[in-house]
Amino acid sequence: MTPQAATPAYRRLSVEERRSQLLDAALSLFAHRAPEDVSLDDVAEAAGVSRPLVYRYFPGGKQQLYEAALRSAAEELEHCFDEPREGPLLPRLARALDRYLAFVDLHDAGFSALLQGGSVVETSRTTAIVDGVRRAAAQHILRHLDVADPGPRLRMTVRMWITAVEAASLIWLDEDKQPPLDELRDWLVDQFGAVLSVTARRDPQTAALVDALAADG
Repeated sequence: MTPQAATPAYRRLSVEERRSQLLDAALSLFAHRAPEDVSLDDVAEAAGVSRPLVYRYFPGGKQQLYEAALRSAAEELEHCFDEPREGPLLPRLARALDRYLAFVDLHDAGFSALLQGGSVVETSRTTAIVDGVRRAAAQHILRHLDVADPGPRLRMTVRMWITAVEAASLIWLDEDKQPPLDELRDWLVDQFGAVLSVTARRDPQTAALVDALAADG
């Protein structure tokens, strides 16, 4: 008799593994569809589980699942700017932007609904999660600038540039992902240098920083 192929043993997922599986499925759906267009049935089907199982891990329903998925995406975006503090600043910034823009490209049409609000499931908690990404990015950049006590003008300049990066990312999606990502990245890096130079005209701290960056080459 021909021996029968062994049937792979079923492995029960741990709580964390199952939760991660559900979040991955939800993020994949939210990445390409607005949250209000994604149902728990959709998530269950994408994860290959039953709807009651989704409720078991997220008893608060879609709102709880959406917020958890948003936190997961936020953590990934925060890490985009966590670049080693080695070498000249602007190449470091370019590498961080490469990761950020790759995330935008991967999540495509769902980027706005996932991270920029405008959804019917948006709450003060989801708004706080998104704002946390912006603040974390600003802190990373200020650390890269190696300024121990940044003044209000420098902090405002950095946060304004982060807002510009978000806006440019959304417009890039509206423009059918043109210009190419490397051109968009270089343009945004150039803009960072430009806004620092403008602030430097009114702020001695930023002026000293711009001089140091110029010397760093």
